[in-house]
Amino acid sequence: MNRFFVDKDQIVGDRIEILGKDVKHIKDVLRLKNKDKIEIISENKIYICEIAEIRSDAIVVLILNSFKGKNEPPVDIILYQAIAKGDRMDFIIQKCTEIGAKEIYPIITNRTIVKIKDKRKEQKKVERWRTIAEEAAKQSKRDAIPLVNNVISYNEMIDLLKGEENIIIPYEMERIYTLREGIKDTKDGKVHIIIGPEGGFEEEEVDMIKKNWWKTGKFRAKNT
Repeated sequence: MNRFFVDKDQIVGDRIEILGKDVKHIKDVLRLKNKDKIEIISENKIYICEIAEIRSDAIVVLILNSFKGKNEPPVDIILYQAIAKGDRMDFIIQKCTEIGAKEIYPIITNRTIVKIKDKRKEQKKVERWRTIAEEAAKQSKRDAIPLVNNVISYNEMIDLLKGEENIIIPYEMERIYTLREGIKDTKDGKVHIIIGPEGGFEEEEVDMIKKNWWKTGKFRAKNT
């Protein structure tokens, strides 16, 4: 069954109005008709719906059943990812959405190769990443789309993280520390993971993490 995400204000009574680019996708790509069934997701709630009306600017569906989604991780995974070059960032956004990231912050570190100086180009990239996250959430049957935030600097990230707990930064000079351990150690239901650029973090950047008593570790792929 095809799945779509909507904002809460698009749900009125027993009907939901689908707007934007999904209208064209339903009409012209999927070629769905009245009485066809689809899934609608809003705020981790799943609605089983039937198409009731197809308009040029909206699709109106009738709610047949609804229930709370069960496909989200028990812990909020918040990723701070140094912008990767080429199409690697697209791949990272896609895969992190599929494994359950709740939020993604693209960050610029000292060794980040990709530095976008044009704000319009930067915003265009962010919008692209948000589209990729939405499509990946649909394909992987997520009950929520991860929030892809605007690009921030490493120092801005440090300010955001002050007061937070369970912050992990993979660093090759440290012991093995798995994501499973990070999730197990969480006390507030959140784990923050900071991933560096292709050239790795500079030592002073890691020191900023260490002095705040945050965890540094060397991730392993096995048993994570």
